[in-house]
Amino acid sequence: MTGPKTQALRERFDAALMPNYGTPPVAFASGRGCRVTDLDGAEYLDLIAGIAVSSLGHAHPALIEAVSAQATRFAHSSNLFLHEPEVELAEKLLTLLGRQSTDARVFFSNSGTEANEAALKLVKRANGEGRSYLVATEDGFHGRTMGALALTGKASIREPFGPFGMDVRFVPYGDAEAMREAVGPECIAVFVEPAQGEAGVVPPPAGYLRAVREACDATGTLLVLDEIQSGIGRTGVWFAHQAEGVVPDVLTLAKGLGGGLPIGACVGIGAMGTAFAKGDHGSTFGGNPIAVAAALAVLTTIERDDLMTNAVKAGQVLSEGIAELDHPLLTGVRGRGLWLAAVLAEAAAPQVQAAAQEAGFLVNAVQPDAIRIAPPLILTLEEARSFVTALPGILDAAREGK
Repeated sequence: MTGPKTQALRERFDAALMPNYGTPPVAFASGRGCRVTDLDGAEYLDLIAGIAVSSLGHAHPALIEAVSAQATRFAHSSNLFLHEPEVELAEKLLTLLGRQSTDARVFFSNSGTEANEAALKLVKRANGEGRSYLVATEDGFHGRTMGALALTGKASIREPFGPFGMDVRFVPYGDAEAMREAVGPECIAVFVEPAQGEAGVVPPPAGYLRAVREACDATGTLLVLDEIQSGIGRTGVWFAHQAEGVVPDVLTLAKGLGGGLPIGACVGIGAMGTAFAKGDHGSTFGGNPIAVAAALAVLTTIERDDLMTNAVKAGQVLSEGIAELDHPLLTGVRGRGLWLAAVLAEAAAPQVQAAAQEAGFLVNAVQPDAIRIAPPLILTLEEARSFVTALPGILDAAREGK
């Protein structure tokens, strides 16, 4: 039940902000760990983490210390000046890429959309001469700015804003043969997610990413892997593609990297590391000192506290627990680590999201028949079990509320 303070803020929201988000149902007042409290004092277990963003949960001491300390020194520099944390973060990301990092370089942006915009310009700069089109996947999501939107394979959000001034050809996700047929000698690059996030955490068949890599190699096409959602330890490895043994030409990151602070990264690997010439791209706020300090704290804490192992263990509790439930509204679960989707037998995701909220759990109706679960990487096994235990009642309430 929405409390009076939350309802009052929702009304102010409607009067002051554009209606593109609808009206959010919960108004956060504070948070700690994996729990948040709304303006009326109701507490929730946060199982969406700002859409896979709050890697360390809320009010984590490491994040507070890093952001506060940097703010006392300086908050902004622009790209006209150097600051050591930016270089340190780039070096750290390249280290985490391991053998892929030879000759790799990093460009920092403020979001995943901007990271993909940078990637789009990068592949055109490096491989655009004599080539005329790009390939992306149906139901893929790469952002909402015009370049990233052109690559997004959901017609309902793309087509109202076309034309885009570029030829993008869409193929079914997971169909290796369709990808091979689409990627020819005139293809500049392929943009693909290791698992589709906004489509409902949809993993591809085994061997798909390798087949895409081979199709690109056979034609001189560049491979861009969008790990905006799947990266930074969420699936139990630093970057989801590492589990597949596939090396992209360009990697894009954001969301969990900043732990709640806005930051994105476009990583060019091999020749793509130096494909941009001076002046080809830029960002006033990219590599912002406070956002960079937050990202360094996130990466350090994930390593120090072995949170990728926790992602695997807590994710296993969730996925196995959901898979074992026998409920007419539930057909299964998909995903890896703490990046999961509970799959429904019918288009009841909004009702399940609302019922979960009433029961004290925040989840996301990412598709009409899929509930996205992407909690902080610090989620405890006990917290994971509490959701599994509550889920049958949530599903019952969702069915009754339809």
